[in-house]
Amino acid sequence: MTVYIWSGKNPKGIAQKGEMEAASEDVVRSQLQRRKIQISKIKKKPKDLFENVAMFQPKIKPKDIILFSRQFSTMIDAGLPIIQCMDILVAQQENPTMKRMLKNIKESVESGSTLAESLKKYPKEFDDLYVNMIAAGESGGILDTILRRLSEYLEKSAKLKAQIKGAMTYPIVTLAIACLVLGVILVFVIPVFEDMFSSLGGNLPTPTRIVVFMSRTLIGKIHFIIGGIVIFSYAFKKFKNTIKGRELIDKVMLKLPVFGELLTKAAVAKFTRTMGTMLGSGVAILEALDIVAKTSGNKTIEKAIVGVRYGIAEGRTMADPLSEANVFPNMVCQMIAVGESTGALDSMLEKVADFYDEEVDQAVENMTALIEPFMLVFLGITIGGLVIAMYLPIFQMASLV
Repeated sequence: MTVYIWSGKNPKGIAQKGEMEAASEDVVRSQLQRRKIQISKIKKKPKDLFENVAMFQPKIKPKDIILFSRQFSTMIDAGLPIIQCMDILVAQQENPTMKRMLKNIKESVESGSTLAESLKKYPKEFDDLYVNMIAAGESGGILDTILRRLSEYLEKSAKLKAQIKGAMTYPIVTLAIACLVLGVILVFVIPVFEDMFSSLGGNLPTPTRIVVFMSRTLIGKIHFIIGGIVIFSYAFKKFKNTIKGRELIDKVMLKLPVFGELLTKAAVAKFTRTMGTMLGSGVAILEALDIVAKTSGNKTIEKAIVGVRYGIAEGRTMADPLSEANVFPNMVCQMIAVGESTGALDSMLEKVADFYDEEVDQAVENMTALIEPFMLVFLGITIGGLVIAMYLPIFQMASLV
């Protein structure tokens, strides 16, 4: 089969273009004529020299999966069979990596595999949550509903992740720029002032001597400093990859003064959103807890969820072991208890998730409001302190004159 690129106009006169895999150009022409496309151009798609080199291919982004789920849901809801849906999705896909993946999934379904089994071959793009929900949708005959739920869940998860990332990025970038400016001043500016002061003679003020000492230390031992940073980063990464290290770091992260509250609320929102989506889609509660624990992203939260799973397996409710874990707020545990007693746990979890999404929004705003003045004070003290320390000898000279 050869891939052809075509362009033309639809019956309404709107310009369209796309790709089609066919045995010959005549087949492409007949297919387009059947769709009443006024053909402008058909040609073979040129070969990609780097097609099999992964590093040169575009990545599949979360928004690609969200769009795929949304479009797939709409077509299934319209009554189109899965194979035809996949054909349309492959034809209109512009990302070549995504296009190849969808093509392979379509071929897998055509060979007799279920959609869930076909998606499972791509765990990086379709995690356990996605695959299990698709399997539940296929078995229950509600694939369109499941896909719609998945797209909504992925959109809200992506928004939550972007909020956390945005909140973390601002202070890190500001601190990095401040350190860079300090380094430039100490390495390039201070030595010039030092030479000038040494030619004048006399005793330098204490702040100036401290700054000169810092400059000499940084210039004379910069290779040791860089080496130390590299070794520390490597050791920290190794420690973080161990089970005990990850548990300790995740536990500390949740107890940080400002970030801890934000991370806890984000974890609650993710847990309740994922559980509510899975339970509402017909996934068994024990299986849902297994998947939620693996996708929690925090070992402390994961440990608490595993404890909840064991408690339910022993015949207990979800709320009691969740409360005993001392990780989630009491309000969450009480709301879950109400949901269990009324038989509407999935909808209650969705309500809790919506509430904590708003809480995350507010926490991000509060944290930004707290960090901005702190960073301004930090920059003022460090940069301003260096400038004052360098000009003190000049002020002394002026007073003597």
